[in-house]
Amino acid sequence: MSFCSFFGGEVFQNHFEPGVYVCAKCGHELFSSRSKYAHSSPWPAFTETIHADSVAKRPERNSPEALKVSCGKCGNGLGHEFLNDGPKPGKSRFIFSSSLKFIPKGKGTSGSQEA
Repeated sequence: MSFCSFFGGEVFQNHFEPGVYVCAKCGHELFSSRSKYAHSSPWPAFTETIHADSVAKRPERNSPEALKVSCGKCGNGLGHEFLNDGPKPGKSRFIFSSSLKFIPKGKGTSGSQEA
């Protein structure tokens, strides 16, 4: 089942430097590079958020195994969470496209959850 179109040019697919991924619109901390893992989809995949309020989730219509995910601060659409589809049993997989911005370790973020 496909939820997102892929047109190429995904800059974070094979990006594994230490740091923090933030919302491209407002800069809210979303994911640590520690929760990112290699996946076959063209989008970056993560297993967990930095903070409990990093993202907001709502059910995806006609798909009980997926949730639509938006920034927990500004509501910017980020992508999807696929339930129980992570790298280990019971883990979910978050996938996102151009809605992320990467802050390298040492460049600083507001919440100091750098990888």
